[in-house]
This record gives sequence, C-alpha cells and structure tokens, in this order.
Amino acid sequence: MQRRRSSKTPKQPLQAHSKNQTDLSAWRKEGTIEPEKSVQDNQPPKDQKNDSNQYTLEQALSYFEKVQDRVSLKKDSVLQKHLTTVESIALQRGLPPEAFDVLLNVALSGKLADTVNTRLLKSLVPASVIPENSVVSSVSWLCVSKCSGNIQLLFLRWLITVFDFIDHKEQLHALYGFFFSFLQDEKMCPYVCHLLYLLTRKESVKPFRVRRLLDLQAKMGMQSHLQALLSLYKLFCPELVTITLPGKMKTYFKNSEGPWKAAINAIRRRNQENSPVSQPLVLGTAQPQSRKRKWNTQLIIPASSTNKNNLEEDREKKRCVDLYSTNESFPVEQLQTFSQLLQNIHRLEFPSQMGSVLTNPLLLHYMNCIKDESIYLRLYYWMGQTLQEECTWCVADNIRYEEEFKDFLETAYKTQCFLQEGFSSCEEFLYKSLPLWDGFCCRSQILRLVSWIPLSSFSEMKSYLYDPLAQLFFTSSLYFKCSVLESLKELLQNWLNWHVIHLDSESDSQVHSSNTTLSGLVNVVAELIHFVGWISTVALRLENNPTFLLYFILDFYETVCDMYLRYDLPLLIMPPAGVFYPALLSMDSVSLNQLCYIMYRYRTNLVAAKENEQSKKKILQFKFSSQTYQEYNQYIIAMVGCLWTSSAFQKDIHPQGLRMDDELLKKTTAQEFKTSFNIVYHPAMMGYAVLFLQQAWPDDTTFNFSLIKGKKWNWYLEYLYAQGLKGLKVFIESSINRVSQASHSKAGNVQV
Repeated sequence: MQRRRSSKTPKQPLQAHSKNQTDLSAWRKEGTIEPEKSVQDNQPPKDQKNDSNQYTLEQALSYFEKVQDRVSLKKDSVLQKHLTTVESIALQRGLPPEAFDVLLNVALSGKLADTVNTRLLKSLVPASVIPENSVVSSVSWLCVSKCSGNIQLLFLRWLITVFDFIDHKEQLHALYGFFFSFLQDEKMCPYVCHLLYLLTRKESVKPFRVRRLLDLQAKMGMQSHLQALLSLYKLFCPELVTITLPGKMKTYFKNSEGPWKAAINAIRRRNQENSPVSQPLVLGTAQPQSRKRKWNTQLIIPASSTNKNNLEEDREKKRCVDLYSTNESFPVEQLQTFSQLLQNIHRLEFPSQMGSVLTNPLLLHYMNCIKDESIYLRLYYWMGQTLQEECTWCVADNIRYEEEFKDFLETAYKTQCFLQEGFSSCEEFLYKSLPLWDGFCCRSQILRLVSWIPLSSFSEMKSYLYDPLAQLFFTSSLYFKCSVLESLKELLQNWLNWHVIHLDSESDSQVHSSNTTLSGLVNVVAELIHFVGWISTVALRLENNPTFLLYFILDFYETVCDMYLRYDLPLLIMPPAGVFYPALLSMDSVSLNQLCYIMYRYRTNLVAAKENEQSKKKILQFKFSSQTYQEYNQYIIAMVGCLWTSSAFQKDIHPQGLRMDDELLKKTTAQEFKTSFNIVYHPAMMGYAVLFLQQAWPDDTTFNFSLIKGKKWNWYLEYLYAQGLKGLKVFIESSINRVSQASHSKAGNVQV
C-alpha cells in the first residue's frame, strides 16, 4: 500500500448520435430555458422559445464574427444586445461547440475593449464539448500580443477549467513549447504551470526545460506550482531532476475555475430538474450517465466534435498505419474488451481526463501492468482537488449536494478495493476533513475510505486519524462505534494483506530492505491494535458491555490473534483486560464462543513462534516478549478456572482479574459461588444446560444441575459441541488436559 492506483470508466465508442453535441439544431431541441419568476401565465411553447433564443444566438455569433472596428459598449446598443444574449444563453444552458471559435477569436483579437472581452470569456460555458481547433486558433492570437495581459490570464484560467471538455488534445500537446515560454511572466507562471501539468508527457521533458524550471525556482523561491511541474518531470525522467522535492502531496495550484464551474454545475442541475430522463450534457456516451457536478464530468471520455464520416476515415487510417507501425497510439475511447487491451497495451495512451479512469476496469488493468508513476501523480492531484472542492462539510455551499458527494466517495472506495491499494489523495483528504466531520454526513463512505488508508508513521496517524476519530467514537451512538471498529478491522487486514503480497514478491537479495520495512510495519500495526484496545475498553464501560459491541471488538481480535501464522507478521498482542474479562463473563454464548476460539488461535500462534525460535540457529530480528507469554498464561488460567475447574476466584493471578477472598465472596450470599462460571452454571451456558437436562431427564422438572457430572459431563460437552460451539470445543481440546479421555491424554499444559 505504498503506492496507490485508480479505476476507470469503460470507454464507449463514439456513436453516430454524438452529432447531438455538434449539430446546432439538435442542441437547440435539447436545451431548456428557465422562465422568469414574474412570468406566470401565457408563456410561449418551449420549442418556440428555444427557436427564438437560438435565432438570437445565431445573430449574435454572426455579429461578433463580422465585427471589425473597435466598438464602444456604452454607445453601441447592438453590441450590448448581442453580448447580453450570449451571456444569457451561456448561463442558461451553455454554448454549442460552434460558438467557441467565433467568441474566442473576437475576445483575443483585441478588436473590442477589455470589458467586453472579459464578459465574453466569462460566458464561455460549454453545453457539451469544445472543439480543439477553436482552442488552437485562439492560442495563435497570443503570439501577436493583440490582447492585454489580463485577458491572456483570464483565457488561461478558462482553458484550465474546461480542459476536460476539449474533444482532442493532440494539437494542444504540439503547443507545449509555446505555453512553456510564458513561464517568464510572473503573473501567468502559476497558471501556465497548471496547464503544462495537464499537458505533460514523457516526451515533453527536456533538459533545457528542467534547467529553466530550476532557474525560476532559484529566482522565485520554492513555489508550489513549480514544485508540481518538477515533481512530474522527475517521475518521467528522474535522471534529469536530481534535486529533492517534497514527498507529500499538497494543493499545488491556485483555484482557476472562476465563474465557469458554478455555471456548468447550475446548467447540469437545471437540465436534470427539467428532464430527469434525458441528460443533454452527457458527453459522447452510448448510454446517458450522471453528469451532476464537475467530478462526474470526468467519468467518461468526451467524444470528438467531428462527424461520423470523419471518424470512420480516421479509424480506417489507423488500421492502415497499424500494419506498418507499432508506435501509433490506440484511441482509448475504442478500448472495449480485455483482448483489445492485451493487443494494444504498448500503444495505449492514458486520457488527459484522469477522472475518466475511476470506473474503467480495463484502464485499471493497464495501470497495474504499466508501472508509470506519472499516472498516479496525475490521478492523486485530480482527486485531491476534487475531494477538497466537493466536501460537503468543508465547503458550506456544498451541503445540498451530499448525495452526489456520497456517490463520488463510493466510487473512490470501490476503485481502491479493485486495485487493493489506497490513494494518498484520499488519505490526505481524511486527515484534513476528519477534525471537521460530524460523524453523520457520508458516514458509511468515510469509514470505508478509512479502511484503505496506506501505511504511515504513527505520529501522523495519531494526530490526523486516531485523535479525531476517538473524539467522535466516544461521543457517538453504539452503531457508530461498531462501524468504526469494523472499519479499523478492515484497515488492519488491508495492511496485513499488503505485507503478505510484498513479502512474496521480495527476493533473497532484498532481505535487508524488507527488514527495515517490516520494522515500520510492526510498529504501525502495534499502535493500531493498542488504539483499538483502548477505545474498546472505554466503549464497553460507556455502553455497559453490550453484546452487539462486544461482537465487533472480538471480531477485530480474531484477526490479531492469527497475524503470525496467517500473515507471517512477527507480532502478537493480547487484548486488554477491559476486553478479555467482559467477554469471559458475557451473558451471551456467542461472545464466549468467540473468546474461546481467539484464545485457541493465540495458543497456536505462540506455540509456533516458540518452536520457530528454538529451531532457528541464527538470531531472529523479532521475538515475542516474555510479557506476551505471561499475559497469555494469566488469561488461560482465568478461563480454565472459570469454565472448567471452578477456581477462578482463587487462582486468577491477573492484576485486573477475578481473584477474591472467600470472606468477600460469602458476603455476596451467592450459593455455590465457586462454580458460578463453569460451563454448566455460566450465565451464557445455562440455557444449554437446561435444554440438556430436559433431554437427559425429561421427567425431572427440578433442573438439578448437579446431575451433570462424571459421564454426564462428557455427554454435556458433546451436546454443546453439537450446538455449534466450535470455539469452545477447540479451546477445551487444546488447552485442558482431560485425563478421562484417551484422545486428549497427550494434550499439553495450558501454559506455553
């Protein structure tokens, strides 16, 4: 779990119906306009209204396309009218792909005042996709310096925000060097770094670019945006970037979304309210999918804005090229089957939209095969930004979108389960948000994410995870306490599984490094077990030892007791007395049976560890302390004294055990106090004893428990075993020397 990965969405082939994204008439039919609040009655039909608005949009685009001379906004009512039309339609339902070429050209050409250009750029809200040609054409205006620096800056912010709506990226990648030249501008540098971060491929990393970034860092200091780009460069070409960079991910870039994100979200919500079945904002999928908020826009691969004929021509060209070249990239939107992945894995290029990988198992398999760290860095950056922006309890305005955020967290959790690895971006999100979390919002999803936190140092986990979680744990309901314990059990299992996987993959030459890793793992796992033992002890006292809570606590220790044999981890930690004795004296047979099984597994692991220590000629790095054996023996004496020899009050030697003076016991006025907790009189077992007496002596209604002795005692044991108490069975057979039965005559003493 040192490295995390991600899953992705199945890419659907571009269907013929994708023309709905580019054909203006089709876009017009899908759009809806929210009526003014003052208009109650006599509204024109929706189609008529859409036709009218579309007509005015076409007029506005025609006007801006033909404008030549500098026009004053205050003095020209026609300009005001068309500008208002573009803004209104953009905010209501977004602009069609055809509008971007016209509006970008006029905004960046310098023909109009900056006030008009600013309003035009802020109105560039996509309804579906943005043609790459329109973006490339607009970038060309930056070469001639026709627009002001503020307009260039606003254009870059817009380009970053809508980057995932651009249908293709190949021509933009060709402009990488052009964008790189803008790094010398201090105001534009943060946004240029952000754009370059999105565009960077391995072939983009050149020695002269690394030197330029290092020079800028020496001049400006340790700027987060420069560190981000250098980190990506170092992943692609570590031999070129030799400086030490921060290992922890943080918020690298400034928020560049401006008004566009809010407008896109508003359009999606409005379209979903007006048309719950059809989703006009779905980008190029064969079947409509949820497009509620920005994070969800990443779950698919946007379709091209080219028509079907051009698409077929492109595919035919690719088939011809494939016959002669193995370097031609395979379009990710054409990836449909696992066999396609195997055939084209060396030619597959990851999409620029990292969010599109979250629910795509084929791209997930690709990530597992191709050890490209840049993929993970890009994914973590995107997920970190999205989690931070969409968190419903960290951002006040997001509380209305709790269900959408739940879906996103659920997707992140399922992705980690598929990959069997935790995401560092999810870890950092939890560390930042848990102190602010109320324990109710997205409870199930948050606790599931906790179970996939990757291995960290104890100091980090204590302050960022254990402390805030403990505060919520002690002040929340019984159900919440059980949910937290279940989550921490899964976290422990995930760590142990990670250890087993990496242990199997290590060669003999890596023993030294693996020992170092093992030492850290042992320490972190031990702290987690101690933490769970502490909160479990307190919780049992707070809740008055409920059986429901005790089940989850013992379930956790079922994993702990088998760590040595099942997971090959040289660590065993006994449950605290505050857990052991409530389980031993529980009123429920399930809890007692669980405890018996746990103690049996502890014995099996400790015996194996002792034999291993004695048989090894070389000194082992890890040995169980004598305190572990001593504590186990104390617990075993208490259990045998309770369940078998009826001597717990006399022989229990644990400092927090059951030992009491006979005089004190007599004051309780309890009859036969010595046998109160054996397998006949124990509160958890008395129901079985009653049923046994009814079957053995059906005519006796006195329920004389003293009849269960001698041969009847053995019959009673067989009866208990037949009732499914397997934990009790293996405990008695392994830890109690029953001289009366030959099959058990060789059983060892209870002490290891």
